[in-house]
Amino acid sequence: MVPHIETPPVGTHLRWDDIAAEPIADGIARQMVVGQRLMVCRFRFQPHVETAVHSHPHEQITFVEKGRVRFVIGDQTRIASAGDVLCFPPGVVHGATILDEEAVLVDVFTPLREEFLKK
Repeated sequence: MVPHIETPPVGTHLRWDDIAAEPIADGIARQMVVGQRLMVCRFRFQPHVETAVHSHPHEQITFVEKGRVRFVIGDQTRIASAGDVLCFPPGVVHGATILDEEAVLVDVFTPLREEFLKK
């Protein structure tokens, strides 16, 4: 398995099962496919994990693949579950709390989150 895929050639067909999941914090693992101007990150969260409330200059779209998640988005709180899609414009404060089961989130970022690529 490869740690992540960077700038795949045109027509590349990938499977998440072939991309290694990198542990990035207690209860959080990340897989990545990185293009020239956008990236897709698939996060697997253990139950009850909380992410810090934060903001960044990247546009983000999050797809909930599995589980239920309480999101803080600006001054709003939302519960999202499998099949839901959330949009985060650049600079919006947001964070997530995983509820009672494992959750899998697929995040698309543009431009690239360069700090995710640094080793």
